[in-house]
Amino acid sequence: MYLNSSDNSCILVGMEIDKSAVPTKFLWLDLEMTGLDVANDVILEVAVEITDVNLQTIATYESRVRQPKEVVLERVQKNVWWQGYPENRDDFIKNLDGAKPLDVVEREIVALIEKHFGAEPAVLSGNSIHNDRNFIRAHMKELELKLHYRMLDVSSFKVLMQAKYKEVFEKDSAHRAFEDVQASIAELQYYLDWFEAKK
Repeated sequence: MYLNSSDNSCILVGMEIDKSAVPTKFLWLDLEMTGLDVANDVILEVAVEITDVNLQTIATYESRVRQPKEVVLERVQKNVWWQGYPENRDDFIKNLDGAKPLDVVEREIVALIEKHFGAEPAVLSGNSIHNDRNFIRAHMKELELKLHYRMLDVSSFKVLMQAKYKEVFEKDSAHRAFEDVQASIAELQYYLDWFEAKK
């Protein structure tokens, strides 16, 4: 099992991870939050896409997350970033009551992982995915147990491609969970196609 120590490092207890095992699928995930403060901000929306290693879609999932309205209002007012996305902000606030509780969303994602990954730890994938992982560790501990300790962060490819090859992927960030998952997959595919063309 996975345990989180006080410094958020990952400790493996009672099981061995086979470091030579090759992943057969990727778990693409994006969270929309009120901000990046794990202790005070809350999750508003979750999207998941499971792909094979060729980035072909196997399954998808998305849901809004119910949160106390007063908390959401307070946090979005403190985060000036939301001023650039007023339509998203207002849409999230308007639809809070019809969203699912976080524990329900978590159980549904865990069930999806169990169905498609079996005993294989899911490799969490996306852009700047460490931010999402921080919220998962803090707020979705059952989901955290299903994840591989390694992650596929498309942002690492972005840094390399821009720095070494001056290659820039033009991405329109919608800052909605499902659209951002799709954009991350498209960005990785763009880089893979670029390398394939250089052969």
